[in-house]
Amino acid sequence: MAANDAKKKEIAAKMLQSIIEMQPKIRERAAQTKADRKVVQATVDELQEIGFFLALQPERWGGYELDPQDFFKMSIAISEACMSSAWACGIIAVHAFQLALMPDQAQKDVWGESIHTRVSSSYAPMGKVEVVEGGFNFSGRWGWSSGSDHCTWVLLGGIIPGEGYRTFLVPKGDYVIEDTWNAMGLQGTGSNDIVIEGCFVPEHRTHKQMDGFLVNTNPGLAENTAPLYRVPWAQIFIRTVCTPAIGACKAALELYKQAVTGSASGDPTKLAGDIATHERVAKAVNAIDELEVVMQRNYEHIMACVNAGEEIPLNDRVKYRYQASLVIEKSINIIDSLFEVAGGRSVFIGSEIQQRFLDVHTARAHVANNPVGFARNLGAVNLGMDNQDFFL
Repeated sequence: MAANDAKKKEIAAKMLQSIIEMQPKIRERAAQTKADRKVVQATVDELQEIGFFLALQPERWGGYELDPQDFFKMSIAISEACMSSAWACGIIAVHAFQLALMPDQAQKDVWGESIHTRVSSSYAPMGKVEVVEGGFNFSGRWGWSSGSDHCTWVLLGGIIPGEGYRTFLVPKGDYVIEDTWNAMGLQGTGSNDIVIEGCFVPEHRTHKQMDGFLVNTNPGLAENTAPLYRVPWAQIFIRTVCTPAIGACKAALELYKQAVTGSASGDPTKLAGDIATHERVAKAVNAIDELEVVMQRNYEHIMACVNAGEEIPLNDRVKYRYQASLVIEKSINIIDSLFEVAGGRSVFIGSEIQQRFLDVHTARAHVANNPVGFARNLGAVNLGMDNQDFFL
């Protein structure tokens, strides 16, 4: 086990270094990504080449089964160059984890011809579901399917009458992508609408919400036995839509430092020599560090539990869910503090620090990044009441 863990850490370190070396190219492509309203194909191709999309995929399907904390270090590194690229590609990559939890036949359907087959998603329960023999008739419209132009399958949310929420896995021939993504930020995520007029989804291409919550009932565990897949599905996904903001904060801080030192022109009475500027920078450095430390600590505890064959305490799962939901609001505070004193050039279209400002504010619109309900649940659970959230 120790040798295998060391090998995975070595793979993760090499992959992270490759992404760091890619950062200049991803940064150069950011303007084109924004203009195209989807991630530039070259970025997707290069991330595939270094194995990023295989990070959480089962070894039996050519994947690396890396620890989530290592996967999210890579997400942060991509986002330092372009948050849209990190958001869309991270979401695509994380679906390998959910697919590993589904029945083996679903995995064969997707990866049978190529281990590099990519899947997008939209988890809002917008699907109209009719139970029929062998599966379901399925239709609807879903928004925010990030990276969908780079994928040939999609995971979509729907509610089965009398049962509850499931995710439905659908091949590209059964859905249409409608170009609707005209947003103020995260413009390059290609988060377009998915439309299904009507299709059949077999039973094996569905994933029950309660399986994701209970963990041990996930059908895919019969074949995918690594401790990684004992991590609750939601504890992986929720970080995918907030962690890129940490990279955006790092980029904004560097841009602000460049602006301050460049504008100060050696005058100690302005900007770089100003005590208020020092305080802003110090607070940003500390806040970014706190965001990373909490994420790493949480995943280290999660992986320690599953590696020991132990359940993750529910109270911790509720707390980690709430802490993930706070990342965007804290990132907004960091970037707003820098952007508001970044100088006159920051307000012009094309400003790099402005792009980070727009990206994190747009990310706040994702339902997973609204902390209100998660705060109430955490408070209630700590007061001895029952947990009300089953996506954690």
